Amino acid sequence: MLNSKLEAQGRARDIIKTYGVENPPVPIEKIAKSLGVTIQYAHFDDALSGMAFVRDGMSIIGVNSLHHPNRQRFTIAHELGHHVLHAEILQSEVHVDKVVLNRNKTSAQGVDLKEIEANAFAAEILMPSDWIDNLIYEGVDVGDELKIAMLAKKFRVSTAALQFRLMA
Repeated sequence: MLNSKLEAQGRARDIIKTYGVENPPVPIEKIAKSLGVTIQYAHFDDALSGMAFVRDGMSIIGVNSLHHPNRQRFTIAHELGHHVLHAEILQSEVHVDKVVLNRNKTSAQGVDLKEIEANAFAAEILMPSDWIDNLIYEGVDVGDELKIAMLAKKFRVSTAALQFRLMA
């Protein structure tokens, strides 16, 4: 599992480097489109955050248009991770991601390798470890709510996502 998570993060870093992104926010929608992935927004049930699939040779990400824009960005990054890391699977099935409100035994154990990889990819592409390391080096305190909120706005991610990333 560790190698696949590291590989997912490496693939995200490669994409950031390829597109020359040096400062937040990462233009995730533009990157996805440049990689040949079509993004479609639709009103889904609130529990459905997004989906990834290939139809007639076209790579597609479906995003819940009712979710907060920061959540939509993470969904795009996560589903892009599925397209980059699990393309062969998407040829034969639609991958649906739901918001997990009541974690089941499997999700609590964190054993769904595809989801671990897609989450690692999404976190790395939206909040690259080099940038996070710089924030830590600068002494950003995860308890400083005002600073975290300001940085999360700059990265266009949730404060919870940024705090988690800083503590990881």
